[in-house]
Amino acid sequence: MKEIVPVILSGGSGTRLWPLSRETYPKQFLPLVGERSMLQATWQRIAPLHTHSPIVIANQEHRFVVAEQLRELGVEPAAVMLEPVGRNTAPAIAIAALQAISVGQDALLLVLPSDHIVRDQPAFQAAVTAAAEVAAAGKLATFGIAPTGPETGYGYIKAVAGSGARAVERFVEKPDLGTAKAYVASGEYYWNSGMFLFRASRYIEELQKFQPAILAACRTALEKAARDIDFIRLDADAFGASPSDSIDYAVMEKSADVVVVPMAAGWSDVGSWSALWEVSSQDADGNAHHGDVIGIDCRNTYAYGKDLIAMIGLEDVIVVQTDDALLVGRRDRIQEVKDIVARLKSEGRPEVALHRKVYRPWGAYDSIDRGDRFQVKRITVNPGATLSLQMHHHRAEHWVVVRGTAKVTRGQETLLLSENQSTYIPIGVAHRLENPGKVPLEVVEVQSGSYLGEDDIVRFEDRYGRTGET
Repeated sequence: MKEIVPVILSGGSGTRLWPLSRETYPKQFLPLVGERSMLQATWQRIAPLHTHSPIVIANQEHRFVVAEQLRELGVEPAAVMLEPVGRNTAPAIAIAALQAISVGQDALLLVLPSDHIVRDQPAFQAAVTAAAEVAAAGKLATFGIAPTGPETGYGYIKAVAGSGARAVERFVEKPDLGTAKAYVASGEYYWNSGMFLFRASRYIEELQKFQPAILAACRTALEKAARDIDFIRLDADAFGASPSDSIDYAVMEKSADVVVVPMAAGWSDVGSWSALWEVSSQDADGNAHHGDVIGIDCRNTYAYGKDLIAMIGLEDVIVVQTDDALLVGRRDRIQEVKDIVARLKSEGRPEVALHRKVYRPWGAYDSIDRGDRFQVKRITVNPGATLSLQMHHHRAEHWVVVRGTAKVTRGQETLLLSENQSTYIPIGVAHRLENPGKVPLEVVEVQSGSYLGEDDIVRFEDRYGRTGET
C-alpha cells in the first residue's frame, strides 16, 4: 500500500449547507460529524493505510485554512496545489497526476473528496485494498456505494454481473424516484461516490485520448506555476483556459478500462441538511440536536447552534443557527436553500460568502458590532504570528489589548502593549500588529471612518504573500 498517493480534493464551496457552510469557509473545514473537520477526517481514514503524503487540490482562497488543519494533525502534504478558478474534477485530478509524475511518483492515486463521511473504516480500507490490485494492473477503479434506498440525489453506476471489481456497463445521471427504486431493486446498480483509484500515468493516457484540451491546459498551468511559501500556485491564464468537466464525463464514461469496486462503508456526501440529519446520532424520536437545544414533543428534527434553541411540537424540521443567520425549513424542502444562496448573491449580501468570524493565516477576527461609520471587531492573533504592514485610506483604528502582549508598529514607532493598554492608529498611517508571546493575543478593535470595507487595505509587507490581496 505504500505505492498509493492520496489526492484530496478540497476546492468546493459547500453552499448546500448554508448558513454554516459558506464560500470562504465551506463544509470540508467544519466538524459536522465528530470533533475533527471533514478534511481532517478524510486524512485520518487514509492514514492507517500507510500511504505517501497527500497531494491536496484547493481553492487559493482556502490555502491557509487547509495548511492549518493539516498542521493540527501533524501532516506535511506532498503538495498543496492552488486552483485560481474552479474547473471541476477532471482538470483538478490531472494537475495531481502531473505533479506526482513530475517528482518521479507514477504511483496509484487515491482520489477522495474532502467533504464526505465514511463511518465504517475497515470496510473503506478493504475496498481501497481491492481497488489497488486492479489499478496496479492498469484499470481505472471507481468506488460504487451499495445503495441503502432509492436516492435521487446521486448518480448511479450499473455493473456487469459478478463479484469483486466489475466492469462498468454504464453510468446514469440522477434518476427520478421511480427509476431509482427500480435500480435498487435490481441489485445491479451502485451510487456513484466520486472516489477513484488509478495509476497516475493511466489517467493521463486516458485524458489525452478523450480530453486532450484539458491535459494541455493543465500541463501549461503546472509548467508556469509559481511556488508561494508552502503552496504551488497554478498559472491563472493557462488553468482558466481548460475546459470545465468532471472526471466522469471526461474519462470514466468513455474508457474501456473502468471497473467499479463495491463499497458498503456508511458513506455519505452530506449534500444537504437532511442528509446530515440521516448520518447524525438521533434520539428515540429521531431528533439530532447539536448545541444548547431544548425540544418538547419534537420528532425527526435537526437543530444546530451555539445559543439556546427552543423547539415545541415540530416534526421534520431543520433549524440551523449561526452568529449572523438563522435557517428554518422542512426537511423535504431543505434542498431549496440553494435558492436562498442565489438570492443573497443577487443582492450582494456578505452572508453568502463570509461568516461573522473570519479566519486569516495569523488568526481570526469576529465582527461583533457595526453601525454608521463604526465597526467593532474582536481580533485573535496566534502566538508568533503577525498581521501585514498596512494602511487604510478611509478608517482609523483604536486597539485595546484584553489578553496577551501586543507588539505594535505605528508609523516610525514600535510599542509593546499589555492587557488593558491601548493605542490609536490614524487614517493613512502604516501599522502592524504582532503577537510576540506564547498565548493567543486578543484585541478589541474599534474602526471609525467613512468606509469600513475589507478592501480598504494597502499592504506593504506580508509574511503570507498577500500583498495585492484584500
